[in-house]
Amino acid sequence: MQQVKVTTTIRIGDRQPLALIAGPCVIESEAACLQAARRLKEIAAKAGAPFIFKSSYDKANRLSRDSFRGPGLKKGLAILHAVKQKVKVPVLSDVHACAEVREAAQVLDVIQIPALLCRQTDLVVEAAKTGKPVNIKKGQFMAPWDMGSIVKKAESCGNRSIILTDRGSSFGYNNLVADFRGLAVMRALGYPVVFDATHSVQLPGGKGGSSGGQREFAAGLSRAAAAFGCDGLFLEVHPSPDSAPCDGPNMIDYKQLETLLKQVTAIRKAL
Repeated sequence: MQQVKVTTTIRIGDRQPLALIAGPCVIESEAACLQAARRLKEIAAKAGAPFIFKSSYDKANRLSRDSFRGPGLKKGLAILHAVKQKVKVPVLSDVHACAEVREAAQVLDVIQIPALLCRQTDLVVEAAKTGKPVNIKKGQFMAPWDMGSIVKKAESCGNRSIILTDRGSSFGYNNLVADFRGLAVMRALGYPVVFDATHSVQLPGGKGGSSGGQREFAAGLSRAAAAFGCDGLFLEVHPSPDSAPCDGPNMIDYKQLETLLKQVTAIRKAL
């Protein structure tokens, strides 16, 4: 399996420790991001998990026009840059258009392709051209084996720093299901695979104008994914999920994360 180098000290895949990609769904403020990054770094260090901070500068694929989207490209990247400089952690965010990629690559350590845009050839290629690690989230509508075609798009640019993330599959309307066979199928493509537990318990459009969620199942799915064999976990975490402006019903809090990380790292060591 290809090992993806995020920083000089953080690598994902190929027998590396189970990595953690975590943070609030969307950037709310610089102070909130710094507080979250510091707390998450501390929790990850206790568990011995390599940590990448995640938060979105723009949630451009919201169901409702009125949904909170974040501060936007320039202000959001400035906040993520502050997180890198002050907390000393790598940062990840998603891009939604080719025009964003070059500017985002100047700050981001990992560029993420959102699940709903994973088949957008130009966007995948533009991200891969930066040479940065690219995390491609499998669309809810995609079969895991079809991600091989998406991988080839990134590889066509000479980029081998590819991470694939499973975030559940559509199961009827307003529901998702996690099929762990997909982790093995995508790992067979030769790249590290991350399991996104909090988006896998999302109920898309479940609240009418926004998504619902069942965060009570996120821990169980995380443990199962670690046992089945994944290279990292993607978890959206918030100090107070019920008051979060975005994805609150499927996010977990710091206490839940601390307990969960101890469990999944123990499972990983047992394997």
